[in-house]
This record gives sequence, C-alpha cells and structure tokens, in this order.
Amino acid sequence: MAQEAKKIADDKGLAIKVLAGKELAKFGGLRAVGNSSPNPGPRFIELSYIPRGRSGSAAALPHIVIVGKGITFDTGGVSLKRPYDFMTAMKSDMAGAAAALATISALPDLQPKVRVTVLMMCAENAFSGSAQRPSDVITQYGGTTVEIINTDAEGRLVLADGLAYAVKNLDPDYLIDIATLTGSATLGLSRHYAALYSRDTKLAQQFVDLGESSGERAWHMPLIDDYADSLESDVADLNHAADKGDYSAGSVTAALYLEHFVGDSRWVHLDIAGTGRSDNDSGENVKGGTGFGVRLLIDWILSLS
Repeated sequence: MAQEAKKIADDKGLAIKVLAGKELAKFGGLRAVGNSSPNPGPRFIELSYIPRGRSGSAAALPHIVIVGKGITFDTGGVSLKRPYDFMTAMKSDMAGAAAALATISALPDLQPKVRVTVLMMCAENAFSGSAQRPSDVITQYGGTTVEIINTDAEGRLVLADGLAYAVKNLDPDYLIDIATLTGSATLGLSRHYAALYSRDTKLAQQFVDLGESSGERAWHMPLIDDYADSLESDVADLNHAADKGDYSAGSVTAALYLEHFVGDSRWVHLDIAGTGRSDNDSGENVKGGTGFGVRLLIDWILSLS
C-alpha cells in the first residue's frame, strides 16, 4: 500500500509521508493490530493535495481529511474468524484506504479549490506470537485507553488513531472516514448501500443525494446515544467492541466508538463493509473489489469547490 501510494504521489505531484517502526510510537491502535505481522509491519501513510498555484494561500481553503481503513488481510487475530471461509474475501479489508487513495489521485487532474489530506491506516491483522490479546489495554493516539475485547474488531482501532491524529494536527473543516468496518452494516443494508453516520444532518443529506446521482448509495443511520453505555470498561476509558451492551447494533456502536475521537469536527463515517466487495456480477459491479466511495467522495469534494 505504501509503495503504491508513493508511485501515485510521484506521478500526480502529491506530498506524501510514510511512518513505520518506532515512528508509530503514539499510534497505539495501529501498532496493536499491525504488530501481529511485524514483517513488514504497520504503516501510516499521509498524502496531501493543494490546488496548483495556491501553496501560499492554501490555508484559506476548506480542508478535508479522509481517513481510510487499510487492513491488508484480516484473519481476526486471536479471535480467529469462524467459519474460516469468512477469511477468503479479506484481501478487500483495505478497501477504505484504497478508495481514499484513488480519490486523492484524481484531484490533481480535477483541480478542486480545496485542500485534501488522506490518511491510510495500514496493517495486517494476523495470528502470531506478537498479536494483541483479548484483555489487553492499549492507548490510542491522543491518550484514550481502550480495553481489547475481540481482536477481530480491529478496524476501529486503526481508524481511531487516524481520526485523533487529524483532529490534533490537521485542523480539518471536514473529517471523513471510510472503512469495511462491520458485518452488521451488510446485514441491515445489503451490498448496495453503505451505512452513513453523522450528527450533521445537512452534510449527511449531501452525501445521500450525491450517492443517488453517482450510483454509490448511502443510507443515513442513527447514532443512538442510549447505546453509548455499551462502550464502558472497568479497566480503561472505553472497550472497543461494545461488550457491555446487548443492543444487536454492531454498526451503530462501532460508529459511536469512532465518534469519541472526532472532537467537534464536521464528521461523516462511511461503513462500506457490504459495498466494498461484490460476491458476484451484480448491476454495474463485477465480482470482486468495487472501488466503492471514489465517485461519491470525488463528487462531494467537487461540490465544495
């Protein structure tokens, strides 16, 4: 993923920064997941777009930060996926980061009058002697402590690091994350709608409307505050798997977890677990990776310009 991002950055004239190893000391979620596969280990990839001729006045432009989940393969870790055929599609668990990368790769040609930063949170969730374990307590970027319950709920850990990094260091006007996050989203909305979460109803409606015109549909889902107690922990600030509740709303509680890391940003969470990969030729999607989110994000970015 890092090598591909570098190729695209060089070709398109994008700024890029890649962190690995000791440089990831503050990224507790990324390390907890990615250290299960230490060769090559996790990567934090940051790409930046500024319109031509605007480097001196770029600070006046709206700043969009897109955080993408980039789990290059997901075994489930110690909480191994069962039945095992659930793993066969897990090459696509990096679809969120890939969509973010594809989106920013188009911007130098389209030249929207905005700033865009993409954060690709990349790791392999493997089963090994260095893998995180249920009952571990980790520290996300920014200092929030988290009790690990299920190592197969790894995507929200890497995303939380990226969201917290964006809030602390990038001052985003808009903060978007995109991830193949929960099977629950697929159960509720099939493989033709992404689950969209945001407190900003106007912003959410913009995405819904653009989803209809772009063909990448999203459904605005509720952030239900009554479910927030499911994230409580006896030993940390949060538990990441909503283990304290029994609300049968895995996509909702995952979004509530992520919301802890977005500050007061205008935030949209796109859960593309269903739409990121197609099991068969269906409509305009051929079997395999769909690239879901690229058209939707580009159309939205252009609407701001």
